Amino acid sequence: MMKLSRFWLPRNQLASKFLPVKNSNIKETSWFSNYSSRLGISTARSDSIKHGNYSGKTYADFCIFKGKASLAVSPVLPTFSRLDSGSSKVDRRGVVMLKFMPAIGQRKYDSEKKQLFALSATEIGCLISLGPAESCEFFHDPSMKSSLEGQVQKTLSVSPLTNGEGYFFNLAVMNSVQKTNDRFSVPVTKAEFAVMRAAFSFVLPYIMGWDQVIKPKLESIGVERPMQREMRADPDFEWGR
Repeated sequence: MMKLSRFWLPRNQLASKFLPVKNSNIKETSWFSNYSSRLGISTARSDSIKHGNYSGKTYADFCIFKGKASLAVSPVLPTFSRLDSGSSKVDRRGVVMLKFMPAIGQRKYDSEKKQLFALSATEIGCLISLGPAESCEFFHDPSMKSSLEGQVQKTLSVSPLTNGEGYFFNLAVMNSVQKTNDRFSVPVTKAEFAVMRAAFSFVLPYIMGWDQVIKPKLESIGVERPMQREMRADPDFEWGR
């Protein structure tokens, strides 16, 4: 049986460990064709755009709706703090937020029971480089290195579909305080994953804050840039759930 690569990336550590895993216990996908997929993008209302300026927040999630759960993907930009020298540095790193919601009926999903999983830059790199027969797994403890460590544990595993036409995105969230164990499973087609891979590659420099490093240099050489509104990080980080 083919061995796959497995990535184990704790949330608050930059180091990564690569562990071999076997391609086992992958769910059958015969039912997959019976589930319809809708891709949705929600944006700010057109009347909120005046003279090139945006009022309010803009929503542009990439959404995948399946029979048992939905998956929404969106970028969260980093925040910066000002130094005494007048320079700035990254205060909180940006992420790509995954939002899972369970289905409660046909094309109906329960937003009250959503679970969030924030992908770091390194974890995004793992997904971008994922091969068609490879799997990866990420472990997060939102309260790591605090007195609340271990109370909430999140595990995201991405494994290939048996037909090789996409991946399963499986999220398990164990809350020892509330005594709950939530599980979500969303099959992502090859086309849907191609969109995610392209979006991840595009947004990666922005969540790292590198666009803010390059921007002053572009302005110093007189390169014109289109007017952009100031974007702030979404406070709805995964440690709020």
